[in-house]
Order: sequence, then C-alpha cells, then structure tokens
Amino acid sequence: MKNRFLFVLLALLVVVLAACVAPAAPAAAPAAPVAEAAPTAAPAAEPTAAPAEEGCAEMTPVKLQLQWVTQSQFAGYFAAVDQGFYAEQCLDVTILEGAVDIVPQQVVASGQAEFGLAWVPKMLASRSEGADLVNIGQVFQRSGTLMVSWADAPVASIADMKGKKVGTWGFGNEHELFAAMRGEGIDPNNAADVTVIQQSFDMLALLNRELDAAQAMTYNEYAQVLEAINPATGALYTPADLTVIDFNDVGTAMLQDHVFARESWLAEAGHEDVAVRFLAASFQGWQWCRDEIDACVQVVLDNGPTLGQSHMTWQLNEINKLIWPSPAGIGVMDQALWDQTVAVSVESGIIPEAPSEGAFRSDLAMKALELLEGDMTGADYQPISVELVEGGE
Repeated sequence: MKNRFLFVLLALLVVVLAACVAPAAPAAAPAAPVAEAAPTAAPAAEPTAAPAEEGCAEMTPVKLQLQWVTQSQFAGYFAAVDQGFYAEQCLDVTILEGAVDIVPQQVVASGQAEFGLAWVPKMLASRSEGADLVNIGQVFQRSGTLMVSWADAPVASIADMKGKKVGTWGFGNEHELFAAMRGEGIDPNNAADVTVIQQSFDMLALLNRELDAAQAMTYNEYAQVLEAINPATGALYTPADLTVIDFNDVGTAMLQDHVFARESWLAEAGHEDVAVRFLAASFQGWQWCRDEIDACVQVVLDNGPTLGQSHMTWQLNEINKLIWPSPAGIGVMDQALWDQTVAVSVESGIIPEAPSEGAFRSDLAMKALELLEGDMTGADYQPISVELVEGGE
C-alpha cells in the first residue's frame, strides 16, 4: 500500500508540473499576401533579442511599400518571403503593392510602412519637403532608363531630339531626359525646341509612329516593343529595328530603386537591428534571384503579375544587370553616382539644394552583408539570353 501511495503521489506531481510549463510557440505564420497600404499606422513590435540563428522567440512584423504592381522589378523581396529568408531573420514581412496613386515616400513618412522603394530623386524631393527619409540600401547600381526610336528614323543622340516629338511618362521620370536635353541646349519647356508628349505606360505611341522617340525601361517597355509583331515581316521586332539612347552613356543617369526608412523610426531602440536584418534577407533574395533565375521568375508569377513568363524572365534578367555587379556589395552606395544624381536633381529643380549629410547611409547595408554568405558583389555575373514571345506570354 505504501508503494502504491507513493506512485500516485508522484503521478499527481508530474501532472501539476506539466500544467506549469508554457506550451511550445506556434510555427511562424505563412507570409502575408500582398495587400494595399493600411489606412492607419501600425507600430512594429520590438525585435527579439535572440539571434536569428538561435531561433525566433517572436516574429517582428514589418511592411514594405513597393512603387508599382507585382513584377520582377521586385523579385528579390518576393523571393525573400517565399524562400523564408525574412523568417530566418525573425521578420514577418508584408509586401504592399504600388499603384499610380500610391507614393511610397508618403506611405513610409506617415508610418504606414517601415520600408519603401523609390527612385533616389523622388526620395530626395520628399526629404527636401520635410519628410525624414533616409536611403539605407542602394540596390540598383545603375539607371535602367532608355529613349527608343526606330532605326529607319533614328533619334540617335539627345541633340537629334531638336524639333522632334519626344515622349516621357512624367511623374518624376523625366528628369534624366530633361537634364540631357538642357545639356544640348534644348529647352524641354519650349515647343520651338522640342515637342514633349506625356506618353502612357506602354509603347503604343511609338509602335503607331506617333512619337519620334519614347521613354522606356530596359526591363519593361523596351521588351514590349520586342514582343510586338512587325507588320512588314510578320515576325517580332528585333533590337536591329530600334535605336536606343542609354542615359548611363549620356551622363545624366540617376540612381533608381533603393530601400528607405524614416530616420526617426531608425532612432528608436532596436529598429536599426530590424533594418539590418531586413536588408540582409532582401539582399539574400536578390542573390537567389541572380543564381536561380527560373525559380525566381516562378515566385513572381505565383504572386500574380499582370504580364507573362517570357516578359517576367526578360525583366528579371535586366534587373539583375542593374544590380550586378555591385563592387562594394549589394546595397552599398557608389558615392560618385550619388553625387551625379544629386547634381542632376539640383540642376533639374527637383530639389533646391544638395541634401544635408545623412540623406543616405551604407553602414546598415554593410552590417547586413556581414550576416550573409556567398557572392554578394556579383563580380563574375553574366546575364542569360532570353527569348521573348508575342505579348510577353
């Protein structure tokens, strides 16, 4: 009886102890779907003190505001969600799609997202108007803007634009073009010098010969022309049918896609650490999209782009060309290109004067690179050859 009493007593003790032990933390929730920007600010939770490699005591929720809809231009961020790179850094990242009426700088400045993507001159303009935004990761190392004309009626140089009908989207995308025009003595605001036409976000006006030259991004609108049928041949247009001006060659190229955040948010306890981990996972996503291009394109397609597989493959290949090589490491600023972007921004009237020191910082990107393994400079990067099909399908 005594042994039986002891056995029962021990069993009861085990039950009591089990009830005092906290249940295991649930698995991290799956990545949140792409969503529109929230109407009100939601402060991020404080980051966990535990290093990512030791597991996550909790996930820190943050939002990233894109500047346009889902496409390969943002593939690295979607890949970082899909491949679990953000989760490995204890981050629960929600990606917010962009649209014509969504300004990423406003979304971040108002606290509706912790991070945003934009072209550098657009961020500088917002900063000059009082937004406390800072560039923390210069992902694109060069400009992707072109001017495209027909080889049988070429506008082969900026000087050739005098007296021509030249298209631009506006909305801050015209500054490389206008600065280049002024450098050749062409006043873009003087109809006697050039007829500037606001084109739609496609190449129909060029295809219909309504423009002598049209603005295009290497990764998007330029491909749209090559995806169209040449009525004279019945086959797709080829690069030989076109004449291209690259602003990297002209000297007015401006830095484009970068990651920015609010200085006041970064100054709060623990937020620089969140930013470093966000950058590290994002850079890892871009590294993966460089090395696994087909799989990365599929991630983009799974997230619902408006264009097809061949177009998205072309776009990712061209985006990779804008990122790699990154001589100092992805995300680290090239001072000379920053200075050129600032000079064109001032000359174009985007900002009244050069920004104060601190408009960009590379220390967070450099700390992020220390968390990563593998090739983060892409010194030996070689683009692939992409075969486009009609309509980009």
